[in-house]
Amino acid sequence: MEMEQIRDENDNVVVKRLPPWTANITCRGLVASVVIGVVYSVIVMKLNLTTGLVPNLNVSVALLAFVFIKAWTKVVHKSGFVTTPFTKQENTIIQTCAVACYSVAVGGGFGSYLLGLNKKTYKEAGVDVEGNSPGSYKEPGIGWMTGFLFVTSFVGLLALVPLRKIMIIDYKLAYPSGTATAVLINGFHTPKGDKMAKKKVVGFNKFLSASFMWACFQWFYSGSGTCGFTSFPTFGLKAFKHSFYFDFSMTYIGAGMICSHLVNLSLLAGAVLSYGVMWPLIEDRKGVWFSSSLPESSMKSLNGYKVFVSIALILGDGLYNFLKIAVFTARTIYQTSRKMPKTRRNVSKTVSRHEKKYWKHIDDSVLNEVFIRESIPFWLAATGYVAFSIVSIVVIPLMFPELKWYYAVVAYIIAPSIAFCNAYGAGLTDMNMAYNYGKVALFVLPAMSGKHHGVIAGLVGCGLIKSIVSISSDLMHDFKTGHLTLTSPRSMLVSQAIGTTIGCVVAPLTFFLFYKAFDIGNPDGEFKAPYAIVYRNMAILGVQGFSALPNHFVHLCYLFFGFAMLANFVRDVGPEKIRKLIPLPMAMAVPFLVGAYFAIDMCVGTLIVFIWHKVNKQKANLMVPAVASGLICGDGLWILPSSILSLVRINPPICMNFVPTKST
Repeated sequence: MEMEQIRDENDNVVVKRLPPWTANITCRGLVASVVIGVVYSVIVMKLNLTTGLVPNLNVSVALLAFVFIKAWTKVVHKSGFVTTPFTKQENTIIQTCAVACYSVAVGGGFGSYLLGLNKKTYKEAGVDVEGNSPGSYKEPGIGWMTGFLFVTSFVGLLALVPLRKIMIIDYKLAYPSGTATAVLINGFHTPKGDKMAKKKVVGFNKFLSASFMWACFQWFYSGSGTCGFTSFPTFGLKAFKHSFYFDFSMTYIGAGMICSHLVNLSLLAGAVLSYGVMWPLIEDRKGVWFSSSLPESSMKSLNGYKVFVSIALILGDGLYNFLKIAVFTARTIYQTSRKMPKTRRNVSKTVSRHEKKYWKHIDDSVLNEVFIRESIPFWLAATGYVAFSIVSIVVIPLMFPELKWYYAVVAYIIAPSIAFCNAYGAGLTDMNMAYNYGKVALFVLPAMSGKHHGVIAGLVGCGLIKSIVSISSDLMHDFKTGHLTLTSPRSMLVSQAIGTTIGCVVAPLTFFLFYKAFDIGNPDGEFKAPYAIVYRNMAILGVQGFSALPNHFVHLCYLFFGFAMLANFVRDVGPEKIRKLIPLPMAMAVPFLVGAYFAIDMCVGTLIVFIWHKVNKQKANLMVPAVASGLICGDGLWILPSSILSLVRINPPICMNFVPTKST
């Protein structure tokens, strides 16, 4: 059996025997995975239905898994029982299972392609719009949504399993998120890491409690409509009218602490450009550029500009990055095939430092040996992929007759090659481009299916492709984490399957908690679900073609599409001083639809991190993930009781509102 060598506080080598792969999956680990998966499903569902922007929470989940099991062990010991040691392998399994669970809520389309099928989004897109044919909607239901997730989510689990050795060991792909998670877990499970972990646990618990109590306090003043701290006119009533205000959301402050400064400042740049400049100017053109009699929700009024300009930014950014990663991937594979040593140099410098820091404590050959030891037979992966694909090909056309079975067959034939390209690119750049592959289907299928069936076929086909490609990439990230933590690939695959199963049940239930308790999809409400209308209009655009767009739409779309391409190009090849000033078009696109308020919250988070690093960089590096996770989880936990109160029709007792001073 393989041994692991680590160093104690005195730098002495300590040899530990690795447990069998079945020992990594424990009852307490499954309980922890379910609890963490449910909590994070609620959190990401809120983010999906408000802004559509979900940060990477893998490190946060690994931290919470450590906190949960340590608390569990402490309680059990005080009760007089003996527990098995908590290993980094078990920590990795819990993290993998919980992430797989909440990933279904992230990528399941509840804020985009599935919600785009409902009647409210159908009406918002315009019942008289060509391509948005009568009856082309399907109301959300727990039954069909759960079934759809089950038949689409498991195919991606097995698509790239036979290639795991090539991706992780032969090509030595970095998978930065997976590596960062492994570094955190490895750091926790060392003598020195235990002291560090205790500080993080204390900080996490402190800010979780504070965030939960603050959310509870806010509820009492939220009344109905635009009341309370969430509608606090921080910069004045005129700025508030244009969505420039601070809404005291701990979720977005925590997310801002996790996201990079560039992402947060790009959000603010998009907010200033759209709600600060463009939309007020276009609104002044009412009656000239568009009819003043049109309702605000019409795609031919101001709302249409918001949607289509945002789409142009998203598509420009997506196309550029897709082409860049495709070229980069092809070049790197060519270099690797010629045994050129350049591949390793292309890996992120930060990730290389992480790996070097970890590999001081363990031999590379041991990592590879453990990773290869418990193989997953090729016949099992291939048979499973074919079986799950057949089930999906049969079931999906029964659910959605608009999507013909032969489209699904073609999708599953080409999916493994697409998934490989995406997973390879994600290993090099940490960018999951699954949504771009889904958008290709979102344009192609409506054009092929015709105006009567095109919208539904496009939305469902988008979800099918996106699910396969995204889950395959996520699994490779987890395999990288398992490789660096000496966790068996078999246990990783099993935990991923368990987490996906839990997620397919939890995600629809979580969605309906929001759907029944709140006004989902209201453009003027808190839960705007901005990407639902975006995805539906993309499908309609696939049916209509660009010529169907009203005047000035095309010019603005071309302008922002070109801006997205140019901005990315300058960021890649421009001088260092200029590159730092170029915002990310994908991040800029979000406030175009949602508003400026959440960008301000995110920038508050990034300001906290910036100041903290200036005051005490070492402590900031240690505590920022814990504090951010506590803020997000505390605010997220309050969603459950607030939803229950809303369902039983218990309203907040006070409506705190603001009005201008009356002139005398």
